[in-house]
Amino acid sequence: MRNRLGESKRLFKILPKNMDESSGYRFLAIKACNMCGANSRHFKILGKRLNKSQGLKPNTKTGISVTVCQCKVCGLIFPNPMPVPLSIQQHYGVPAEKYWKSEYLNLKKEVISIDKDKWESKLGKIHSNFRSLDIGAGIGKHMLQMQALGIDAYGIEPSEIFYQKALEIAKIPENKLFNISIEDAEFTSDYFDFINFGVVLEHIYNPSNAISRAISWLKPGGKIYIEVPHARWLIGKIVNLSYKIRGLDYVTNLSPMHIPYHIYEFTPESFQLNAKLNNYQIQSISYFVCDTFLPDLFDALLKPIMKKTNTGMELSVWLTKTK
Repeated sequence: MRNRLGESKRLFKILPKNMDESSGYRFLAIKACNMCGANSRHFKILGKRLNKSQGLKPNTKTGISVTVCQCKVCGLIFPNPMPVPLSIQQHYGVPAEKYWKSEYLNLKKEVISIDKDKWESKLGKIHSNFRSLDIGAGIGKHMLQMQALGIDAYGIEPSEIFYQKALEIAKIPENKLFNISIEDAEFTSDYFDFINFGVVLEHIYNPSNAISRAISWLKPGGKIYIEVPHARWLIGKIVNLSYKIRGLDYVTNLSPMHIPYHIYEFTPESFQLNAKLNNYQIQSISYFVCDTFLPDLFDALLKPIMKKTNTGMELSVWLTKTK
């Protein structure tokens, strides 16, 4: 999503001659960890990341690379300098069929079916005036799930193509879904009971500010769900080790300049320390193993290890507004 530099002076500064016209990026130097606020003295360089899929032999490929760093205080992983596209449509102005797998675009009833008891165990009793907000609504699938629960569902989606797709295939009303970024969105304070950041926060250039804005729109005691890439994913560590053994200065973390455009990976500590800055409590943290992207033989060995050691690919966090 597009970053509002005026709100981020504490975190970013524009590098001299930072415009790369061929790639359409501004490169911004990170001054402090976005989630915990630690200054750059606490950054550790992990390696380089190309602007394309690297594979096992990144040293044989040409392209633009950025340095990938990790905050030694909270474990947040991010590129430094940060490549910010001149327009959000440069990243997300692609056909939905190219960005998502075909099964995700399936909106049949069995795909969007939802367990009300399971949701109420997290959200509490869903009453007649219950309101939700989906940030980065995509094609509207989560909004359909909320509607199926009888919730007054709203959403924001900055990609014009994804927004139009949601109106077309999910039939989301235009007065419920807005083609705008979280940085530019405005909602009444204490308005929503639930806000969803499902696989979205890793795309936002100032995630701490995004959480802060969402908290302001949430009723006291309201809930936020966040699902993000896990900085301690076992498969990523294995691939990075294979690079290191061969003397390659590359890492597999992030994809800041190619699909799916991930610019952050998080740890539980990222949210535990950010909670002190943004006045929320962590209700629960869990881990999803997900795919290994390796042959089935490795799946059988590594998936149980990831489950036992909490080193799965995705991290999910439930937050509660405290004030």
